[in-house]
Formats: sequence, structure tokens, C-alpha cells
Amino acid sequence: METIHIFHTNDWHSHFAYWPRQQAYIQQQKLQYEAEGDSVFLCDVGDHMDRSSIFTEATLGKGNVQLLNEAGYDVVTIGNNEGITLSYEDLSTLYEEANFDVVVANLTAIAGVTPQWVKPYVIKETANGTKIGFMGATAPFEAFYKTMNWDVSGPREKIVQLSYYLRDKVDVLLFLSHLGINEDEAIAEMCPFIDVIFGAHTHHVLPHGKWVNDVLLTGGGMFGRYLGELTLQIDDNGQLHKKTRLHESQQLPTVEREAIFTADLTAIGERKMTTPLFETTRYYNKEWDHYSKLSDAFAKIILDTTNADCALFNAGIFLTDLKKGAVTALDLHHMLPHPINLCVVELEVEALKEVLATHDESWPRMALKGLGFRGVVLGKMLTYGMSLDDKRQLYINGQLAEPHKKYRLVTLDMFTFGYFYPQFKYAKKHYILPAFLREIVAQYGQQRDRENS
Repeated sequence: METIHIFHTNDWHSHFAYWPRQQAYIQQQKLQYEAEGDSVFLCDVGDHMDRSSIFTEATLGKGNVQLLNEAGYDVVTIGNNEGITLSYEDLSTLYEEANFDVVVANLTAIAGVTPQWVKPYVIKETANGTKIGFMGATAPFEAFYKTMNWDVSGPREKIVQLSYYLRDKVDVLLFLSHLGINEDEAIAEMCPFIDVIFGAHTHHVLPHGKWVNDVLLTGGGMFGRYLGELTLQIDDNGQLHKKTRLHESQQLPTVEREAIFTADLTAIGERKMTTPLFETTRYYNKEWDHYSKLSDAFAKIILDTTNADCALFNAGIFLTDLKKGAVTALDLHHMLPHPINLCVVELEVEALKEVLATHDESWPRMALKGLGFRGVVLGKMLTYGMSLDDKRQLYINGQLAEPHKKYRLVTLDMFTFGYFYPQFKYAKKHYILPAFLREIVAQYGQQRDRENS
């Protein structure tokens, strides 16, 4: 009987409160298991990083890679927070110093050479000679990736093809999936010879896994709240037995200095972000329930940057005021921590009227989680450059709108996925990538300083 243990994590999003105790527990168990003759592997299933973290922002994810190296991870895949929140150049070099394998079957450069660290799969061998195939794939946010020179199309098809290719080359076939639970279930139905799918992206929690077509699916939530442990046993007849469980991190033994671990990481980031970027001549206050000096300034910035006709965003996007005087990258990160981009949407008059008429009383107090938003509440929806009169006629910048003309509305990417404004989902869109909102503000402020010097 051979026993193999695979610890797995997913969707840390740079929330590392439980990182020290998880890694201490893994190392303790690894020593014990290996002393008993078992094999041990450690995997991460993507979104380890999140640029809402000052540590991750300041190191552009390379600090996260260092943490993975120090913890002794064997195989990882990437999530959308690695894939679409870094520039092409920064993602290309992210894993250059990784001591682990990165498996992503559906990531290739559109132009140029795909980085050497990108592998569709890797095969690991235990001391007993058992061959384990690790495949990986990431969620195909194609519009975003394509803008940044990446092709991520067809993850399901690529994994199915890869499964057929590997099935006779390995004894155990595993899939690190940053696709979400629905895709995991669909792939399991198509490929019963995948032994285990490690899940992520949709933050689902499966305490003892889920069986689909004899494939074992896992899911460990988010923020390191759970540590997954898969146990594989190969009996003397060559039969594979699979079981998985989640360890609740809150119940794991505490370790020395864990309370200040995240503060230490934040301090590392802060030291890298204190250089002044530009100067302001006044104080800009935020308001979550109505328009403010800060929202007025932000509207001008995004309208000028994109040359759009009108703008729409939520007041809750601002977490702090913008102070008078020298402004640093740290100031802007505190104000706009979100991994959110601008998007210009082309809409005709009737669609813009519908947007202005859309009103949900629950939105301002909504404690939105996800879609890149890292704020407290959504706040009031603010519009600039467009209005309706009492006859429901649309005005763009004070002029009566032309009935059949398409106007350019600049908004936040989180509003373009159809949940808030269905009008945006199928409209022509241009995402402003890779710069986040805080970077747009920084670029504008620096340009203005140059013009005034």
C-alpha cells in the first residue's frame, strides 16, 4: 500500500493571517508522513495574489512568489488576479525565480514567445515510482487577456485533450482548476479518468469533496480559511482510493509571531511606496451618499484620459479623501485599493436613457464583495456629462443628444458584466488595461505637474 498526501490551497487573495499556522502545520505533517514512508506534495490553485494588498502591490506579486518558494510549494496554477491585474511584461517575469512548477494549459502569448515557466502539465514521481500528472488551467477572461497579448481560450477543450494524452503516461491524473465549480463539474462529466480536480475561483467550500462521475472535486473557500488535504492510497492490486478533507485554519495550532506577520508584510510594501508622485493644491473630500470634490476631480480625470462623452461610477469607490500637498503611491492605494480598470462603452440614446433610469434603492448600502471591488459600500451612483429633462430627453454635456449617434460612456469594468447594467453586457466595449484607477490618477497628476512646471 502506497500513501500520497497532497495539501492544497486556493484564493488567498493576499490575505495571509492564517499563512504562518498553515505552513507550520504542513511542515509538521510532512515530516510525520515522510517518516512513515509516505509522499507529500503542496499545490496552490491560483489567486494567491491580490493587488489590493500593499505587499503585493509594492512587489507586483513577486513577494507572493517568494512566500510560495519559502513554503516549499511544488505545483501552482494562476488565477485571474495573477493573469489580468499585471501588465504583460510583469506577468511574463513573475515566476522567473519560482522554485515550483506553474501549470496553465490555456495561456500563450499572442505575439512573441510564451514565457518558459508556462507549462500545460508536469509529471512528478514518488519514491515508489508512482507517476502523478498535474494539469492546470485558468478562467478565460478573454477580452481582458487579449488586450494584454495573452490567449486563454478553450480551457475545457485543452484540458480534455491533455487528459487523453496523459491518461496512459501517468498513474494518477490531477487537475488544478481556476475555472470555478460549474466548469469543474462539466469537465468531470467529460473526463472520468481525471482522478481529482482541485477547485478555485468561485470560492466554493467542499468539506469532504464532491463526487462527479467518479472524479473527486475539492474546494477550499478563500482567504486561507481552509487548508485542503487529499489522501491517495494505491493498494497492492493497483487500485486508487481517494479521500479529501478541509482543515479549518482557525482550529490549527497558533504559531509565534503570527499576529504581526501580515503587519510585517504591509510594512515591506509601505516602505516601497512612499515616494511623492505629484502635488495637489487643495484637499478633496470623499462622500459615499452624494457628489463630492473628489468625485468631481475623478470624473474630469477619467473623461480627459479616455476622451469619453460622459461618465458613470459609484461614490463608494473612494475609501479615503485625497490630501493637499505631496501624494504618494501609498496614498493612492489607500484611496483606490481596487483591482479595477476603466472601460469605455459605446451606447445609443435609448440605452443611455435606460442607464439613467436604472435605480435600485439597495445599491448605495450594498456591501459588495467581488468584481474587483474592495470597498465598504457601493454608494450612490454618480453620472457626469449626461442627464434627462422632465420630458425624458437626453442631454450630453448640455446639448440635446442626437437620436442615432453612439456616445462613449466611461465607467468601471465591474459594471460591464451585466449584473448592474444589462445594457453594457453586449455593447461594444474598450477596456483600459492594464492601468488600475489609482494608476490613472497618478498618471494624470504627474502629467499635470509636468505641464505646470
